[in-house]
Amino acid sequence: MDKIVIKDLEVFAYHGVFEEEKKKGQTFIITAELALDLRDAGMTDALEQTVNYAEVCDLISEVMLEEKYNLIEAAAENIANTILIKYDKIKSVRIVISKPEAPISMSFDTVYVDIERKKNIAYLSIGSNIGDKEGYLDYAVDQLNKDEYIRVNKISSYIETEPYGDVEQENFLNACLEIETLYSPTELLSVINDIEQSAGRKRLVHWGPRTLDIDILLYNKDIIMEENLKIPHADMTNRQFVLEPLCEIAPFAYHPVYNKRVIELFDILKEKNKE
Repeated sequence: MDKIVIKDLEVFAYHGVFEEEKKKGQTFIITAELALDLRDAGMTDALEQTVNYAEVCDLISEVMLEEKYNLIEAAAENIANTILIKYDKIKSVRIVISKPEAPISMSFDTVYVDIERKKNIAYLSIGSNIGDKEGYLDYAVDQLNKDEYIRVNKISSYIETEPYGDVEQENFLNACLEIETLYSPTELLSVINDIEQSAGRKRLVHWGPRTLDIDILLYNKDIIMEENLKIPHADMTNRQFVLEPLCEIAPFAYHPVYNKRVIELFDILKEKNKE
């Protein structure tokens, strides 16, 4: 992807583990690489088709001065997140913060941290079969959108489906979402668990009734196999109530385990269900 690079921006700020650093301050040197599509800006010569890098410099300075951090790691993280939240056009950032006056009792040039952060695309399934089902799905979308680290890009139709598994219960209302998020998969799981809990979700019976169920189906093209988190979702390819709404909003989303697009997986499942 194209880049705008702000190199060696000097900001006098008050960060450090030692109290003296927070009192006296020192010069920090920041480099920011902003990844975005600059084709339209190059073709039109229009400022609105790019990012005003003078504004980005002011934003970096504001983040460096609004708080006194112990670690330049924390300063870099907040600069990256602030830039990604503010500018839709920027898809990823690399932030380097150098601390040439670090309190080290030996000869050295500088100490720096170097991080890269990006906007991640994830697909979620949401479902409810207790009480105001539509209201619970709307609640999930609303709560996700209220989080500054998440933006809901697409929402499928709400479809009524029969329950999955052997537990007798009411029909479900299901949907799928495409979101853009700054959260890691583990962080995202924690956020959606909190939303489920705030909606009154109780995990009493496996595949049992629930006010609100939210699952992470896909996260970029990542494959994650942890005890409490498996991405892609382990059973999504067997669930029509997942693949049907997901196919509506993201037919060409890629399943990195089966090496197939969602629309292909949905066609395979429909043929299997005919047998």
